[in-house]
Amino acid sequence: MAGKLLQLFLSFLKIGFTSFGGLSMVPLVNSEMISHGFMTQSEVMDIVAIAEMTPGPLGLNCATFAGLRAAGILGAVVSVIGVLTPSFTLAYVVGVFFEKFRKSRTVSSMMNGVRPSAIGMILGVMVSLSLSNYVGETGDISYVSILLSLLDVFLLVKLKMSIPKVIGINAVLGIILFGFLGLN
Repeated sequence: MAGKLLQLFLSFLKIGFTSFGGLSMVPLVNSEMISHGFMTQSEVMDIVAIAEMTPGPLGLNCATFAGLRAAGILGAVVSVIGVLTPSFTLAYVVGVFFEKFRKSRTVSSMMNGVRPSAIGMILGVMVSLSLSNYVGETGDISYVSILLSLLDVFLLVKLKMSIPKVIGINAVLGIILFGFLGLN
């Protein structure tokens, strides 16, 4: 059993270090689980499907379910520790260096360049999502979607409603407006 747990840890450590999260982990999870005889191809695909449907990062969910399937609760714990070790290590190292050089003029200048870049990337994603949400495949503008977004801003900013409540309201409105009434 100890050998299996060590192999699970090393497999998910490898997956954590060599993939970049999300679906890029699937081929590695598949390869590692099959090559060590922990699962069949079909079982790996079931694990990936379950991991995709559950909240949280795909890699963490895959590690949990694959470890559980291969070696029970202890296997799940060991697999999760393996897949998280690279992220924790990197975050720790960056934190140590950032704290050490935080007052450095070079680091300060670098952060002054990174902040606008981060905002630019967020705005880029917003534009991309807006186009896919508000403009249909035929180029038609979805005024209903725009009105729902404006309602969301009002509920969040003016009424200070929680995000889960706003999502719930939108789900119900989506069923009514797009499902029953067939609006676009």
